[in-house]
Amino acid sequence: MNFIFISPQFPPIYWSFCDRLKRNGVNVLGIGDSAYESLSDGLKGALTEYYRVDNMEDYGQMYRAVAFFAFKYGKIDWIESNNEYWLEQDARLRTDFNVTTGVNTQEVACFKSKWGMKEYYKKAGVPTARCHKITTKKAAAEFIKLVGYPVIVKPDNGVGAEATYKLENDADFEDFFNHLPAVQYVMEEFITGDIYSYDAITNSKCEPLFESMTAWPPSIMDIVNDKLDLAYYVEAGMPEKLRKLGRATAKSFGARSRFIHLEFFKLKVAKEGLGKVGDFVGLEVNMRPAGSYTPDMMNFAHSTDVYEIWAEMVAYDERRLPESGEDHFCVTADRRDMYDYVHTNEEIFEKYGDNIVKYERLPAIWEDQMGNETFIAHAADRKAANEFIKFVTAKKKSK
Repeated sequence: MNFIFISPQFPPIYWSFCDRLKRNGVNVLGIGDSAYESLSDGLKGALTEYYRVDNMEDYGQMYRAVAFFAFKYGKIDWIESNNEYWLEQDARLRTDFNVTTGVNTQEVACFKSKWGMKEYYKKAGVPTARCHKITTKKAAAEFIKLVGYPVIVKPDNGVGAEATYKLENDADFEDFFNHLPAVQYVMEEFITGDIYSYDAITNSKCEPLFESMTAWPPSIMDIVNDKLDLAYYVEAGMPEKLRKLGRATAKSFGARSRFIHLEFFKLKVAKEGLGKVGDFVGLEVNMRPAGSYTPDMMNFAHSTDVYEIWAEMVAYDERRLPESGEDHFCVTADRRDMYDYVHTNEEIFEKYGDNIVKYERLPAIWEDQMGNETFIAHAADRKAANEFIKFVTAKKKSK
């Protein structure tokens, strides 16, 4: 089996996907824009060959790289990046080289468009916030009359909370339209709730081989826009109603043979047409693993290896790694160099050293969404996870 992994060097943990593929007998071929010499030893050992392009945005270069591998190694069976940014290009390459193990250019549209997602949620029986595809200022104003302030505006095709804003009044509305970006935006009614994700690895029938739940901060948008500290945790278990909605959503979207990250609101305030307090409401579909070091956190929380499970899905369309039966909470708390924190790194390790499973300085490209350093630790329960977050992110009062 020939597998082309797009951008295997970034995010940094993605070398593990390549490593597990190789362990399962897959021929792993990499395409990226980093120099071969800069690749980690682990990644070099996993790749049969690496093709460097000058610019991964240049489809011609990417096409020629795939064509080279096809000429040298024969039929290409998989093309995948596991990266939101490259989903559309992955699909185009699959279509052009007749690779049928992933979504093609026609199918990828429903994965990327926040407006297009609504129909698939409806088909799955999953409630979602009312949404308006922004065309004119007048039509947007009519939508706000219907749902009321606040509303959320975000790019129809965007990654995470990039360029996402909360409009709370007419002044915010006017300011947004005075500076309306030249991309398609959507407007959604505001929902008061906590964010949870259903994360899974699916087989070719959209059936889960692995499932996990992560509790996220109330607003990634605020973290990005206001430079707040990012903190969240993977829980030991999952409510059955979220499991049911997650599976139905994966089926509706045709999320086959993928690592998926589906986001839901858990309502803190009952909302007509959506549900009562504690109900889950569909927020967003992401057909790739959760970001940052979350896959590693899933491993720590569930005493497993999601990279191995994913590779087994690719190689055999089944999971062969047994369940561990040992589940914990795994929590991360990130900090920014721009702030003065109460506790030093040394004090954090002194108090939580037995629980900390990973500490890293973060890549500069993640600074806006995450910060500059991350602390990841085991926690006995939700209370312990929140205490860890509070200790790590406590700031000194400004004078």
